[in-house]
Amino acid sequence: QVQLVESGGGSVQSGVSLRLSCATSFYTSDTYCMGWFRQAPGKEREGVAAIDSLGHTTYKDSVKGRFTISQDNAKNTLYLQMNSLKPEDTAMYYCVADKIDWWLLPRYAYWGQGTQVTVTS
Repeated sequence: QVQLVESGGGSVQSGVSLRLSCATSFYTSDTYCMGWFRQAPGKEREGVAAIDSLGHTTYKDSVKGRFTISQDNAKNTLYLQMNSLKPEDTAMYYCVADKIDWWLLPRYAYWGQGTQVTVTS
C-alpha cells in the first residue's frame, strides 16, 4: 500500500520560509508524477507544484519563483521549499502521487493526510 506522510508545516509570519517533506513508499515505479496540492477553508483544492520521474516540474503561477519542488529518491522523500510566504499561502498542504502525469490536476490516485501551513501578516 502506498504511503505518503507529510511533515514540516507550521505557523509562521509573512516573508519567512518553510520546507515541507513527504516520506513515501511510492518510488518503486519507473514512471511517476508526484506533487503538492493545497486547500484553504472554503476554497477548492488546487495544485501547487508537481514533478515527474524525469525531473520535469510545473508550478501554479502564484508560487513561481517562491516555491521549489524537489525529490530525493535515495531517501524516498519529496520536498516543497516555500520562500517568501504570504498569508494567501495559508492552507492544508497535501502530497500526491500517481503513475500518470496529472501535473496540477486533482486526479492523483494517492493522497497524504496533509500538513497545515498558516502564514500571518
